[in-house]
Amino acid sequence: MVENLPFDEGAYINRSPLFCGLNYQFWKVRIKIFVESINRGIWDAITNGPFVPKLEKDDVFIEKPWSQWTKIENKKDQYDCISNNIITSALNSYEFSKVTHEDTIDVKRERKHALIQEYEMFKILKGETILDVQKRFTHIVNHLISLGKIFEREELNIKILKCLDKS
Repeated sequence: MVENLPFDEGAYINRSPLFCGLNYQFWKVRIKIFVESINRGIWDAITNGPFVPKLEKDDVFIEKPWSQWTKIENKKDQYDCISNNIITSALNSYEFSKVTHEDTIDVKRERKHALIQEYEMFKILKGETILDVQKRFTHIVNHLISLGKIFEREELNIKILKCLDKS
């Protein structure tokens, strides 16, 4: 029964729902309910971004030194810390590594090489529908484009036509 549910872990009231890369809309609703059940200020920290107390000095706003923060500013900062803890704890290890390392040059290069290999070896899988093939191919191509690879339309057309079954 439990194995049929759309989540592996995290269906507890005292542990954040685990996001495993699938069904984001479902997870988003669950994480919002979970966070708001702890404190709505934490959900505000998630939706509004990090809180940085500012100090006006000569018509310019600068970051306020921590020693000068008020109790309210400390509380808002605490909400930021709690929200970071909840969100990072809600990611499985694969999703966490994608978020924390996605901008490093080495990771981008490795990802690009893996996607290029996947693109070059692309073929229709047994029993795969044309819609599934198109989704998988588009996914690979879009990721490669986002990593800086440039494709000619003709190249993409030839690639997809070559992998089609001859029957």
